[in-house]
Amino acid sequence: MGWVAMPQLVAATSNAGAFGFLALATAGPQEAIEMIDETMSLTNKPFGVNFHMFQPGADKIVQAILDKKIKAVSYSRSPTPDYIKAFKEQGIICIPTVGALKHAIKAEQLGADALVIQGSEGGGHTGSTPTTLLLSSVLEHVDIPVVAAGGFRDGSGLAASLAWGACGIAMGTRFMMTQESPVPGKTKKAYISAEVDEIKITKKFDGLSHRLIFNKYIKKIDRSNPISLFLMSVTSAWKYKQITKASFGDLLKSFFAMLKGDDLTISQSIMSANSPAIIQKAMVEGSPNEGAMPSGQVAGIIKNLPSCKELIDQIMEEFCIAAKNFKKIEEKS
Repeated sequence: MGWVAMPQLVAATSNAGAFGFLALATAGPQEAIEMIDETMSLTNKPFGVNFHMFQPGADKIVQAILDKKIKAVSYSRSPTPDYIKAFKEQGIICIPTVGALKHAIKAEQLGADALVIQGSEGGGHTGSTPTTLLLSSVLEHVDIPVVAAGGFRDGSGLAASLAWGACGIAMGTRFMMTQESPVPGKTKKAYISAEVDEIKITKKFDGLSHRLIFNKYIKKIDRSNPISLFLMSVTSAWKYKQITKASFGDLLKSFFAMLKGDDLTISQSIMSANSPAIIQKAMVEGSPNEGAMPSGQVAGIIKNLPSCKELIDQIMEEFCIAAKNFKKIEEKS
């Protein structure tokens, strides 16, 4: 949700009754602090912050989260135990996102207060296990609350997740496809027109399993040879440096943190630089055919762009109907 879960969308989400997370993984430290301040100026409701603990300037972002008493933090790859300890000492809720059972178990051991589990239907970096199966296996092995993500868009899905044992749902693609989302209109139209079978996983994009809309650009990458991919990664790393205003030392530090914490190969760590620069082309500059569009499969069945309030009101209305149906079934049994 980099460049998507921006202050306007996060504030609109929280103001409408959900809990928004501000995406800072693609921001430099000063920009991240400014985004936190802007969000706080747009809502008096609680919201969370999502970032990578290995990203350049992470220590400054952590300090800002502590100083501004942010309610919750979300993270995924390469968690830093010292940061988690600092958050917990101040009562900040730690809710990492995981895509595999082993990562869920490790996250709990490191101090997570709750988990978001993302099944393979989810957009962006995702695992290989469908949401229902991942949720079931994680619930059997952890003792903390679990939020389900990957494939959700409505109140029926919320009701189903509670029946499966989750405490709620998290949605990225559905909120990206709203009126308050900062994604350019041309790119939103590309999401609206995407079909389910066009939203697939590739490892060629940045070395990890990444679910994207397979436009012509991504299809070309998916057919590329290792040399072409390496050259693209070097170019992307330079663009990422410019985006985050990071030093070469910061980039090397992040590189080694990913190697250590994510069980990545050297080539995967190098290729990880592709994500920010190429995603920016579609999600910020409004050129969907020349960049990458991370997407959950659910985009293939979403055909409207409601406001956040309209979306949440509709979800709750649908949830109440589904809950009544459950009650009728229970009464009959």
